[in-house]
Amino acid sequence: MAVYLLAGAFCVAAQTGMSSAVCASCHPKIAATFAQTGMGRSFYRPKSIEPSRYYHEASATWYAMEQRGDSYVQRRWRIGYDGKETDVQESPVDYVMGSGNHVRTYLSRTSRGALVELPLAWYAEKGGYWAMNPGHDGPYSLPPRTVAYECMGCHNAYPQIPAGHAEPGSEPLYAGNLPEGIDCQRCHGPGSNHVRTAQTAGAKVEDVRKAILNPARLGRDRQMEVCYQCHLETTSQPLPHSIQKYDRPPFSWNPAEPLGNYMIFFDRAKEARSDDDFEIAHSAYRLRKSKCFLSSKMTCTTCHNPHDVPRGQAAIAHYNGVCAQCHAGAFRDQVASGKHTARADCVGCHMQKRRTVDVVNAVVTDHYIQRYSPPGNPVAPLAERHETATGRAGGPAVPYYPSPLPPTPDNSLYVAVAQGSAPRLAAEILKQKPARPEFYVELGQAWLTAKNPRNAVNAFEDAVKREPASPVALLNLAEALSRSGQQARALEVLNRGVKAAPDDTLLWYQLGLAHSGADRIPDAIATLQKATALDPLLADGWNVLGTSLAASGDMTSAETAFRSGLRAEPDHPDLVGNLAHLLSATGRLPEADYYFQRAVRIRPDDADVRVNYAVTLASLGRFDDSRLQAQAAVKANPNSADAHNFLGTLLQRNNQIEEALREFLEAVRLRPDFGRAHLNAAALLAAKGDNGAARSHLQQAMRDTDPNVRQRAQQQLR
Repeated sequence: MAVYLLAGAFCVAAQTGMSSAVCASCHPKIAATFAQTGMGRSFYRPKSIEPSRYYHEASATWYAMEQRGDSYVQRRWRIGYDGKETDVQESPVDYVMGSGNHVRTYLSRTSRGALVELPLAWYAEKGGYWAMNPGHDGPYSLPPRTVAYECMGCHNAYPQIPAGHAEPGSEPLYAGNLPEGIDCQRCHGPGSNHVRTAQTAGAKVEDVRKAILNPARLGRDRQMEVCYQCHLETTSQPLPHSIQKYDRPPFSWNPAEPLGNYMIFFDRAKEARSDDDFEIAHSAYRLRKSKCFLSSKMTCTTCHNPHDVPRGQAAIAHYNGVCAQCHAGAFRDQVASGKHTARADCVGCHMQKRRTVDVVNAVVTDHYIQRYSPPGNPVAPLAERHETATGRAGGPAVPYYPSPLPPTPDNSLYVAVAQGSAPRLAAEILKQKPARPEFYVELGQAWLTAKNPRNAVNAFEDAVKREPASPVALLNLAEALSRSGQQARALEVLNRGVKAAPDDTLLWYQLGLAHSGADRIPDAIATLQKATALDPLLADGWNVLGTSLAASGDMTSAETAFRSGLRAEPDHPDLVGNLAHLLSATGRLPEADYYFQRAVRIRPDDADVRVNYAVTLASLGRFDDSRLQAQAAVKANPNSADAHNFLGTLLQRNNQIEEALREFLEAVRLRPDFGRAHLNAAALLAAKGDNGAARSHLQQAMRDTDPNVRQRAQQQLR
C-alpha cells in the first residue's frame, strides 16, 4: 500500500541499525553462548542433512531428503498406474526454520522471494525422526504453504521486505540475503548508536550503556513484553490470536516501546476455551496462568538466561535452584511431614513435558506451574486437529493483552475486527469513521463471509477511495463485484490492479479467471500464463489455464498445464479430475482410471467426476464398476441429468428396461433440452409400442444444438 512504500525495499537497517555480527567483537563470550541457544539457531542455511526416505501412508506419498553437491533437495512423488514415479516435485532446501530442540522445518525460496514450507519435517522426540509438518498428516497433500511475516517475526532477525509487500494481506516476500537466527537487536533494539558511542574517544561507560536498551532495566511488564513478542500466542488457530496495528509495517517493533503500540493479543472467551489446551508457542501464555507468576514479581529471566541455556543435569540443578529461592522452606517441611518425596525435581513434576495439540509430534515443557501433575500420560500420542469449517477457532475473541486494553477509538475498531462480525464492524466503522483502508477491507471480507457481496462491494470501494493503488483492496473489490454479478466492472478493476501491481500473481490469476468466465479464451490463456510464470506453485492458475487451453483445442498444452499444477499440489481436486477426463478423452484409459480413483477419493460427492469415471470404466469394459460410479453420481447429486442419463444406458445394457426408462425420463425432466436423453427415452418407448410418446421425445431431440443428435432424431422419426 502506498502508505507503506519506501524508495526501495522496506529496509531493516532503519530499524535495527546494523548487523548483529558487530556485537561479537565486544561481547565474544555472550555471542558464543547465545549462538548455541534455540534463539541463536532458529533460522539458518542447511549445513548437513542426512539423506533419508519417508513414506507417508495416509496420502500414499514418498518423500526423500537428498544431497546434490553442496545443496539439499526435498523430493516428493507417488507411484502411478504403471508402477513408475508420477507427480514428482523437487524443491531445494534453502533454509531450516527451528533449532532442532523440538522440530526442524525445511524451507524453499522461490524466484519471487517467497519462502515455502516443505511438507516433511524432522522431530527431536525419540532420538529424532521424520514426520509431516502440522496440517500435512492427512490423506491428501495440502497446497504449498508460504511463510508469513508473523512466522518469520518469531523465528528470525528482522528481514527486508520488497516495496509494495508490507500491506496487510499482501503476498509475504523477502528481499536480499536473509538473516540467520534471532539477533541481539530483537531484544536490545537498534545497536548502531551504542556502537558509535563505544567507538567515540573518551566515552564514559555509563554513556555507552545508556546508548543501548538493557531489558533488565525495564519494569516487570515491559521486560515480559520483550518475550511476549514471540511467546504469547494464545492459540495457533485463526481466532485471530493477535492483530498487528495497521499503521505499523511488519518487523517494526522496537523493544524500547510498549508492545501494545504494535499489536493487540486476543483470546477465546472463557466459555469457549479449555484450561488444558497446550500449544507449542504457549510458554508465556501458560506461565501467566500460574500462581507462582501471579503471586510474585518473577519474569522469564528469573529462570532463563537468554544468552546461555544450561542443558542436561546442569539444567535440572539450575531450575531446581531457582524454585528453591522461594520454596526451599516449604519443601523441607513437606518432606519432613511425609507429604513430599525427598526427590527434588521441581520442573519434572510441576512443569511436565507435554505433547502439544497443534504440533502433535513435538513434546515441550508446559510453563503452567501446577501443584499437582495433571492426570493421564502427558506425552501420549495425539491425533492431529484441524481448523473448523469456518476457519475460526470458535467462540468470540476477547482482548487479552495489553490488559486492560485502553478504550481508544482505534482499539474499539480492532476489537470489532477480531469478532469477524460484519454488522458489528460496520456499526463501529460508522461510529469511528477511520481513515485507514484496512478496516474497510476487513469489513468487506466479513460481508463476503456472510454471503452479502453487495455490501462487500461498498466496503471495498471505501477502501479503494482511501488507497486507490492498493492491490489487496482492488483484488477484494473485484471478487465482490464478480460475486454480485458485475463481471464487466470486475474486469475493469482487475485491469487497473495489474497496472498498479504488475508482479502481483493473484491479480493476474483473478483477471484470467474473469476472462475465462466471460469465454474470452485467448485473453484467459495469455493472462494465466503470466500468473503461472510469476508463481509456478499456483495450482489454481494451472488448472484454469489447462481448462482454457482444452477449450481452445490445444490438448497437449492443457495436459502440460494440469501436470504442472499437480507437481505443486498433487491432490488439487479440480486438477486431478480434469487430467483424468483429458486422459480418458484422448484414449489413455488405464492412466485415466488411476487419476479418477484419486479424484473420487478426494471429492466423493462430485457427481460430474463420477459420471466421467463411469464412462471411462464402461470404455474399459468394467460395466459393473461403471454402474456403481453412476449410481454414486446420482446419489451425490440427484439433480444431475448427465448422471441419470448414463445410469440409464448402463441399466438398459443390463436389460433393466423399466429402470433405464425411469432414468432417461428423469434426465429430461431435469433438463428438458437434453437431446441425447430424449433419444434414449424414445428408443425404449418405441420398443414398448408407445410410438406417440416416442415421437414426442424425438421432436424434442430435434431442437438440440448438437447436429449429430438432430440427425439421429430425424432418422428415427422417418
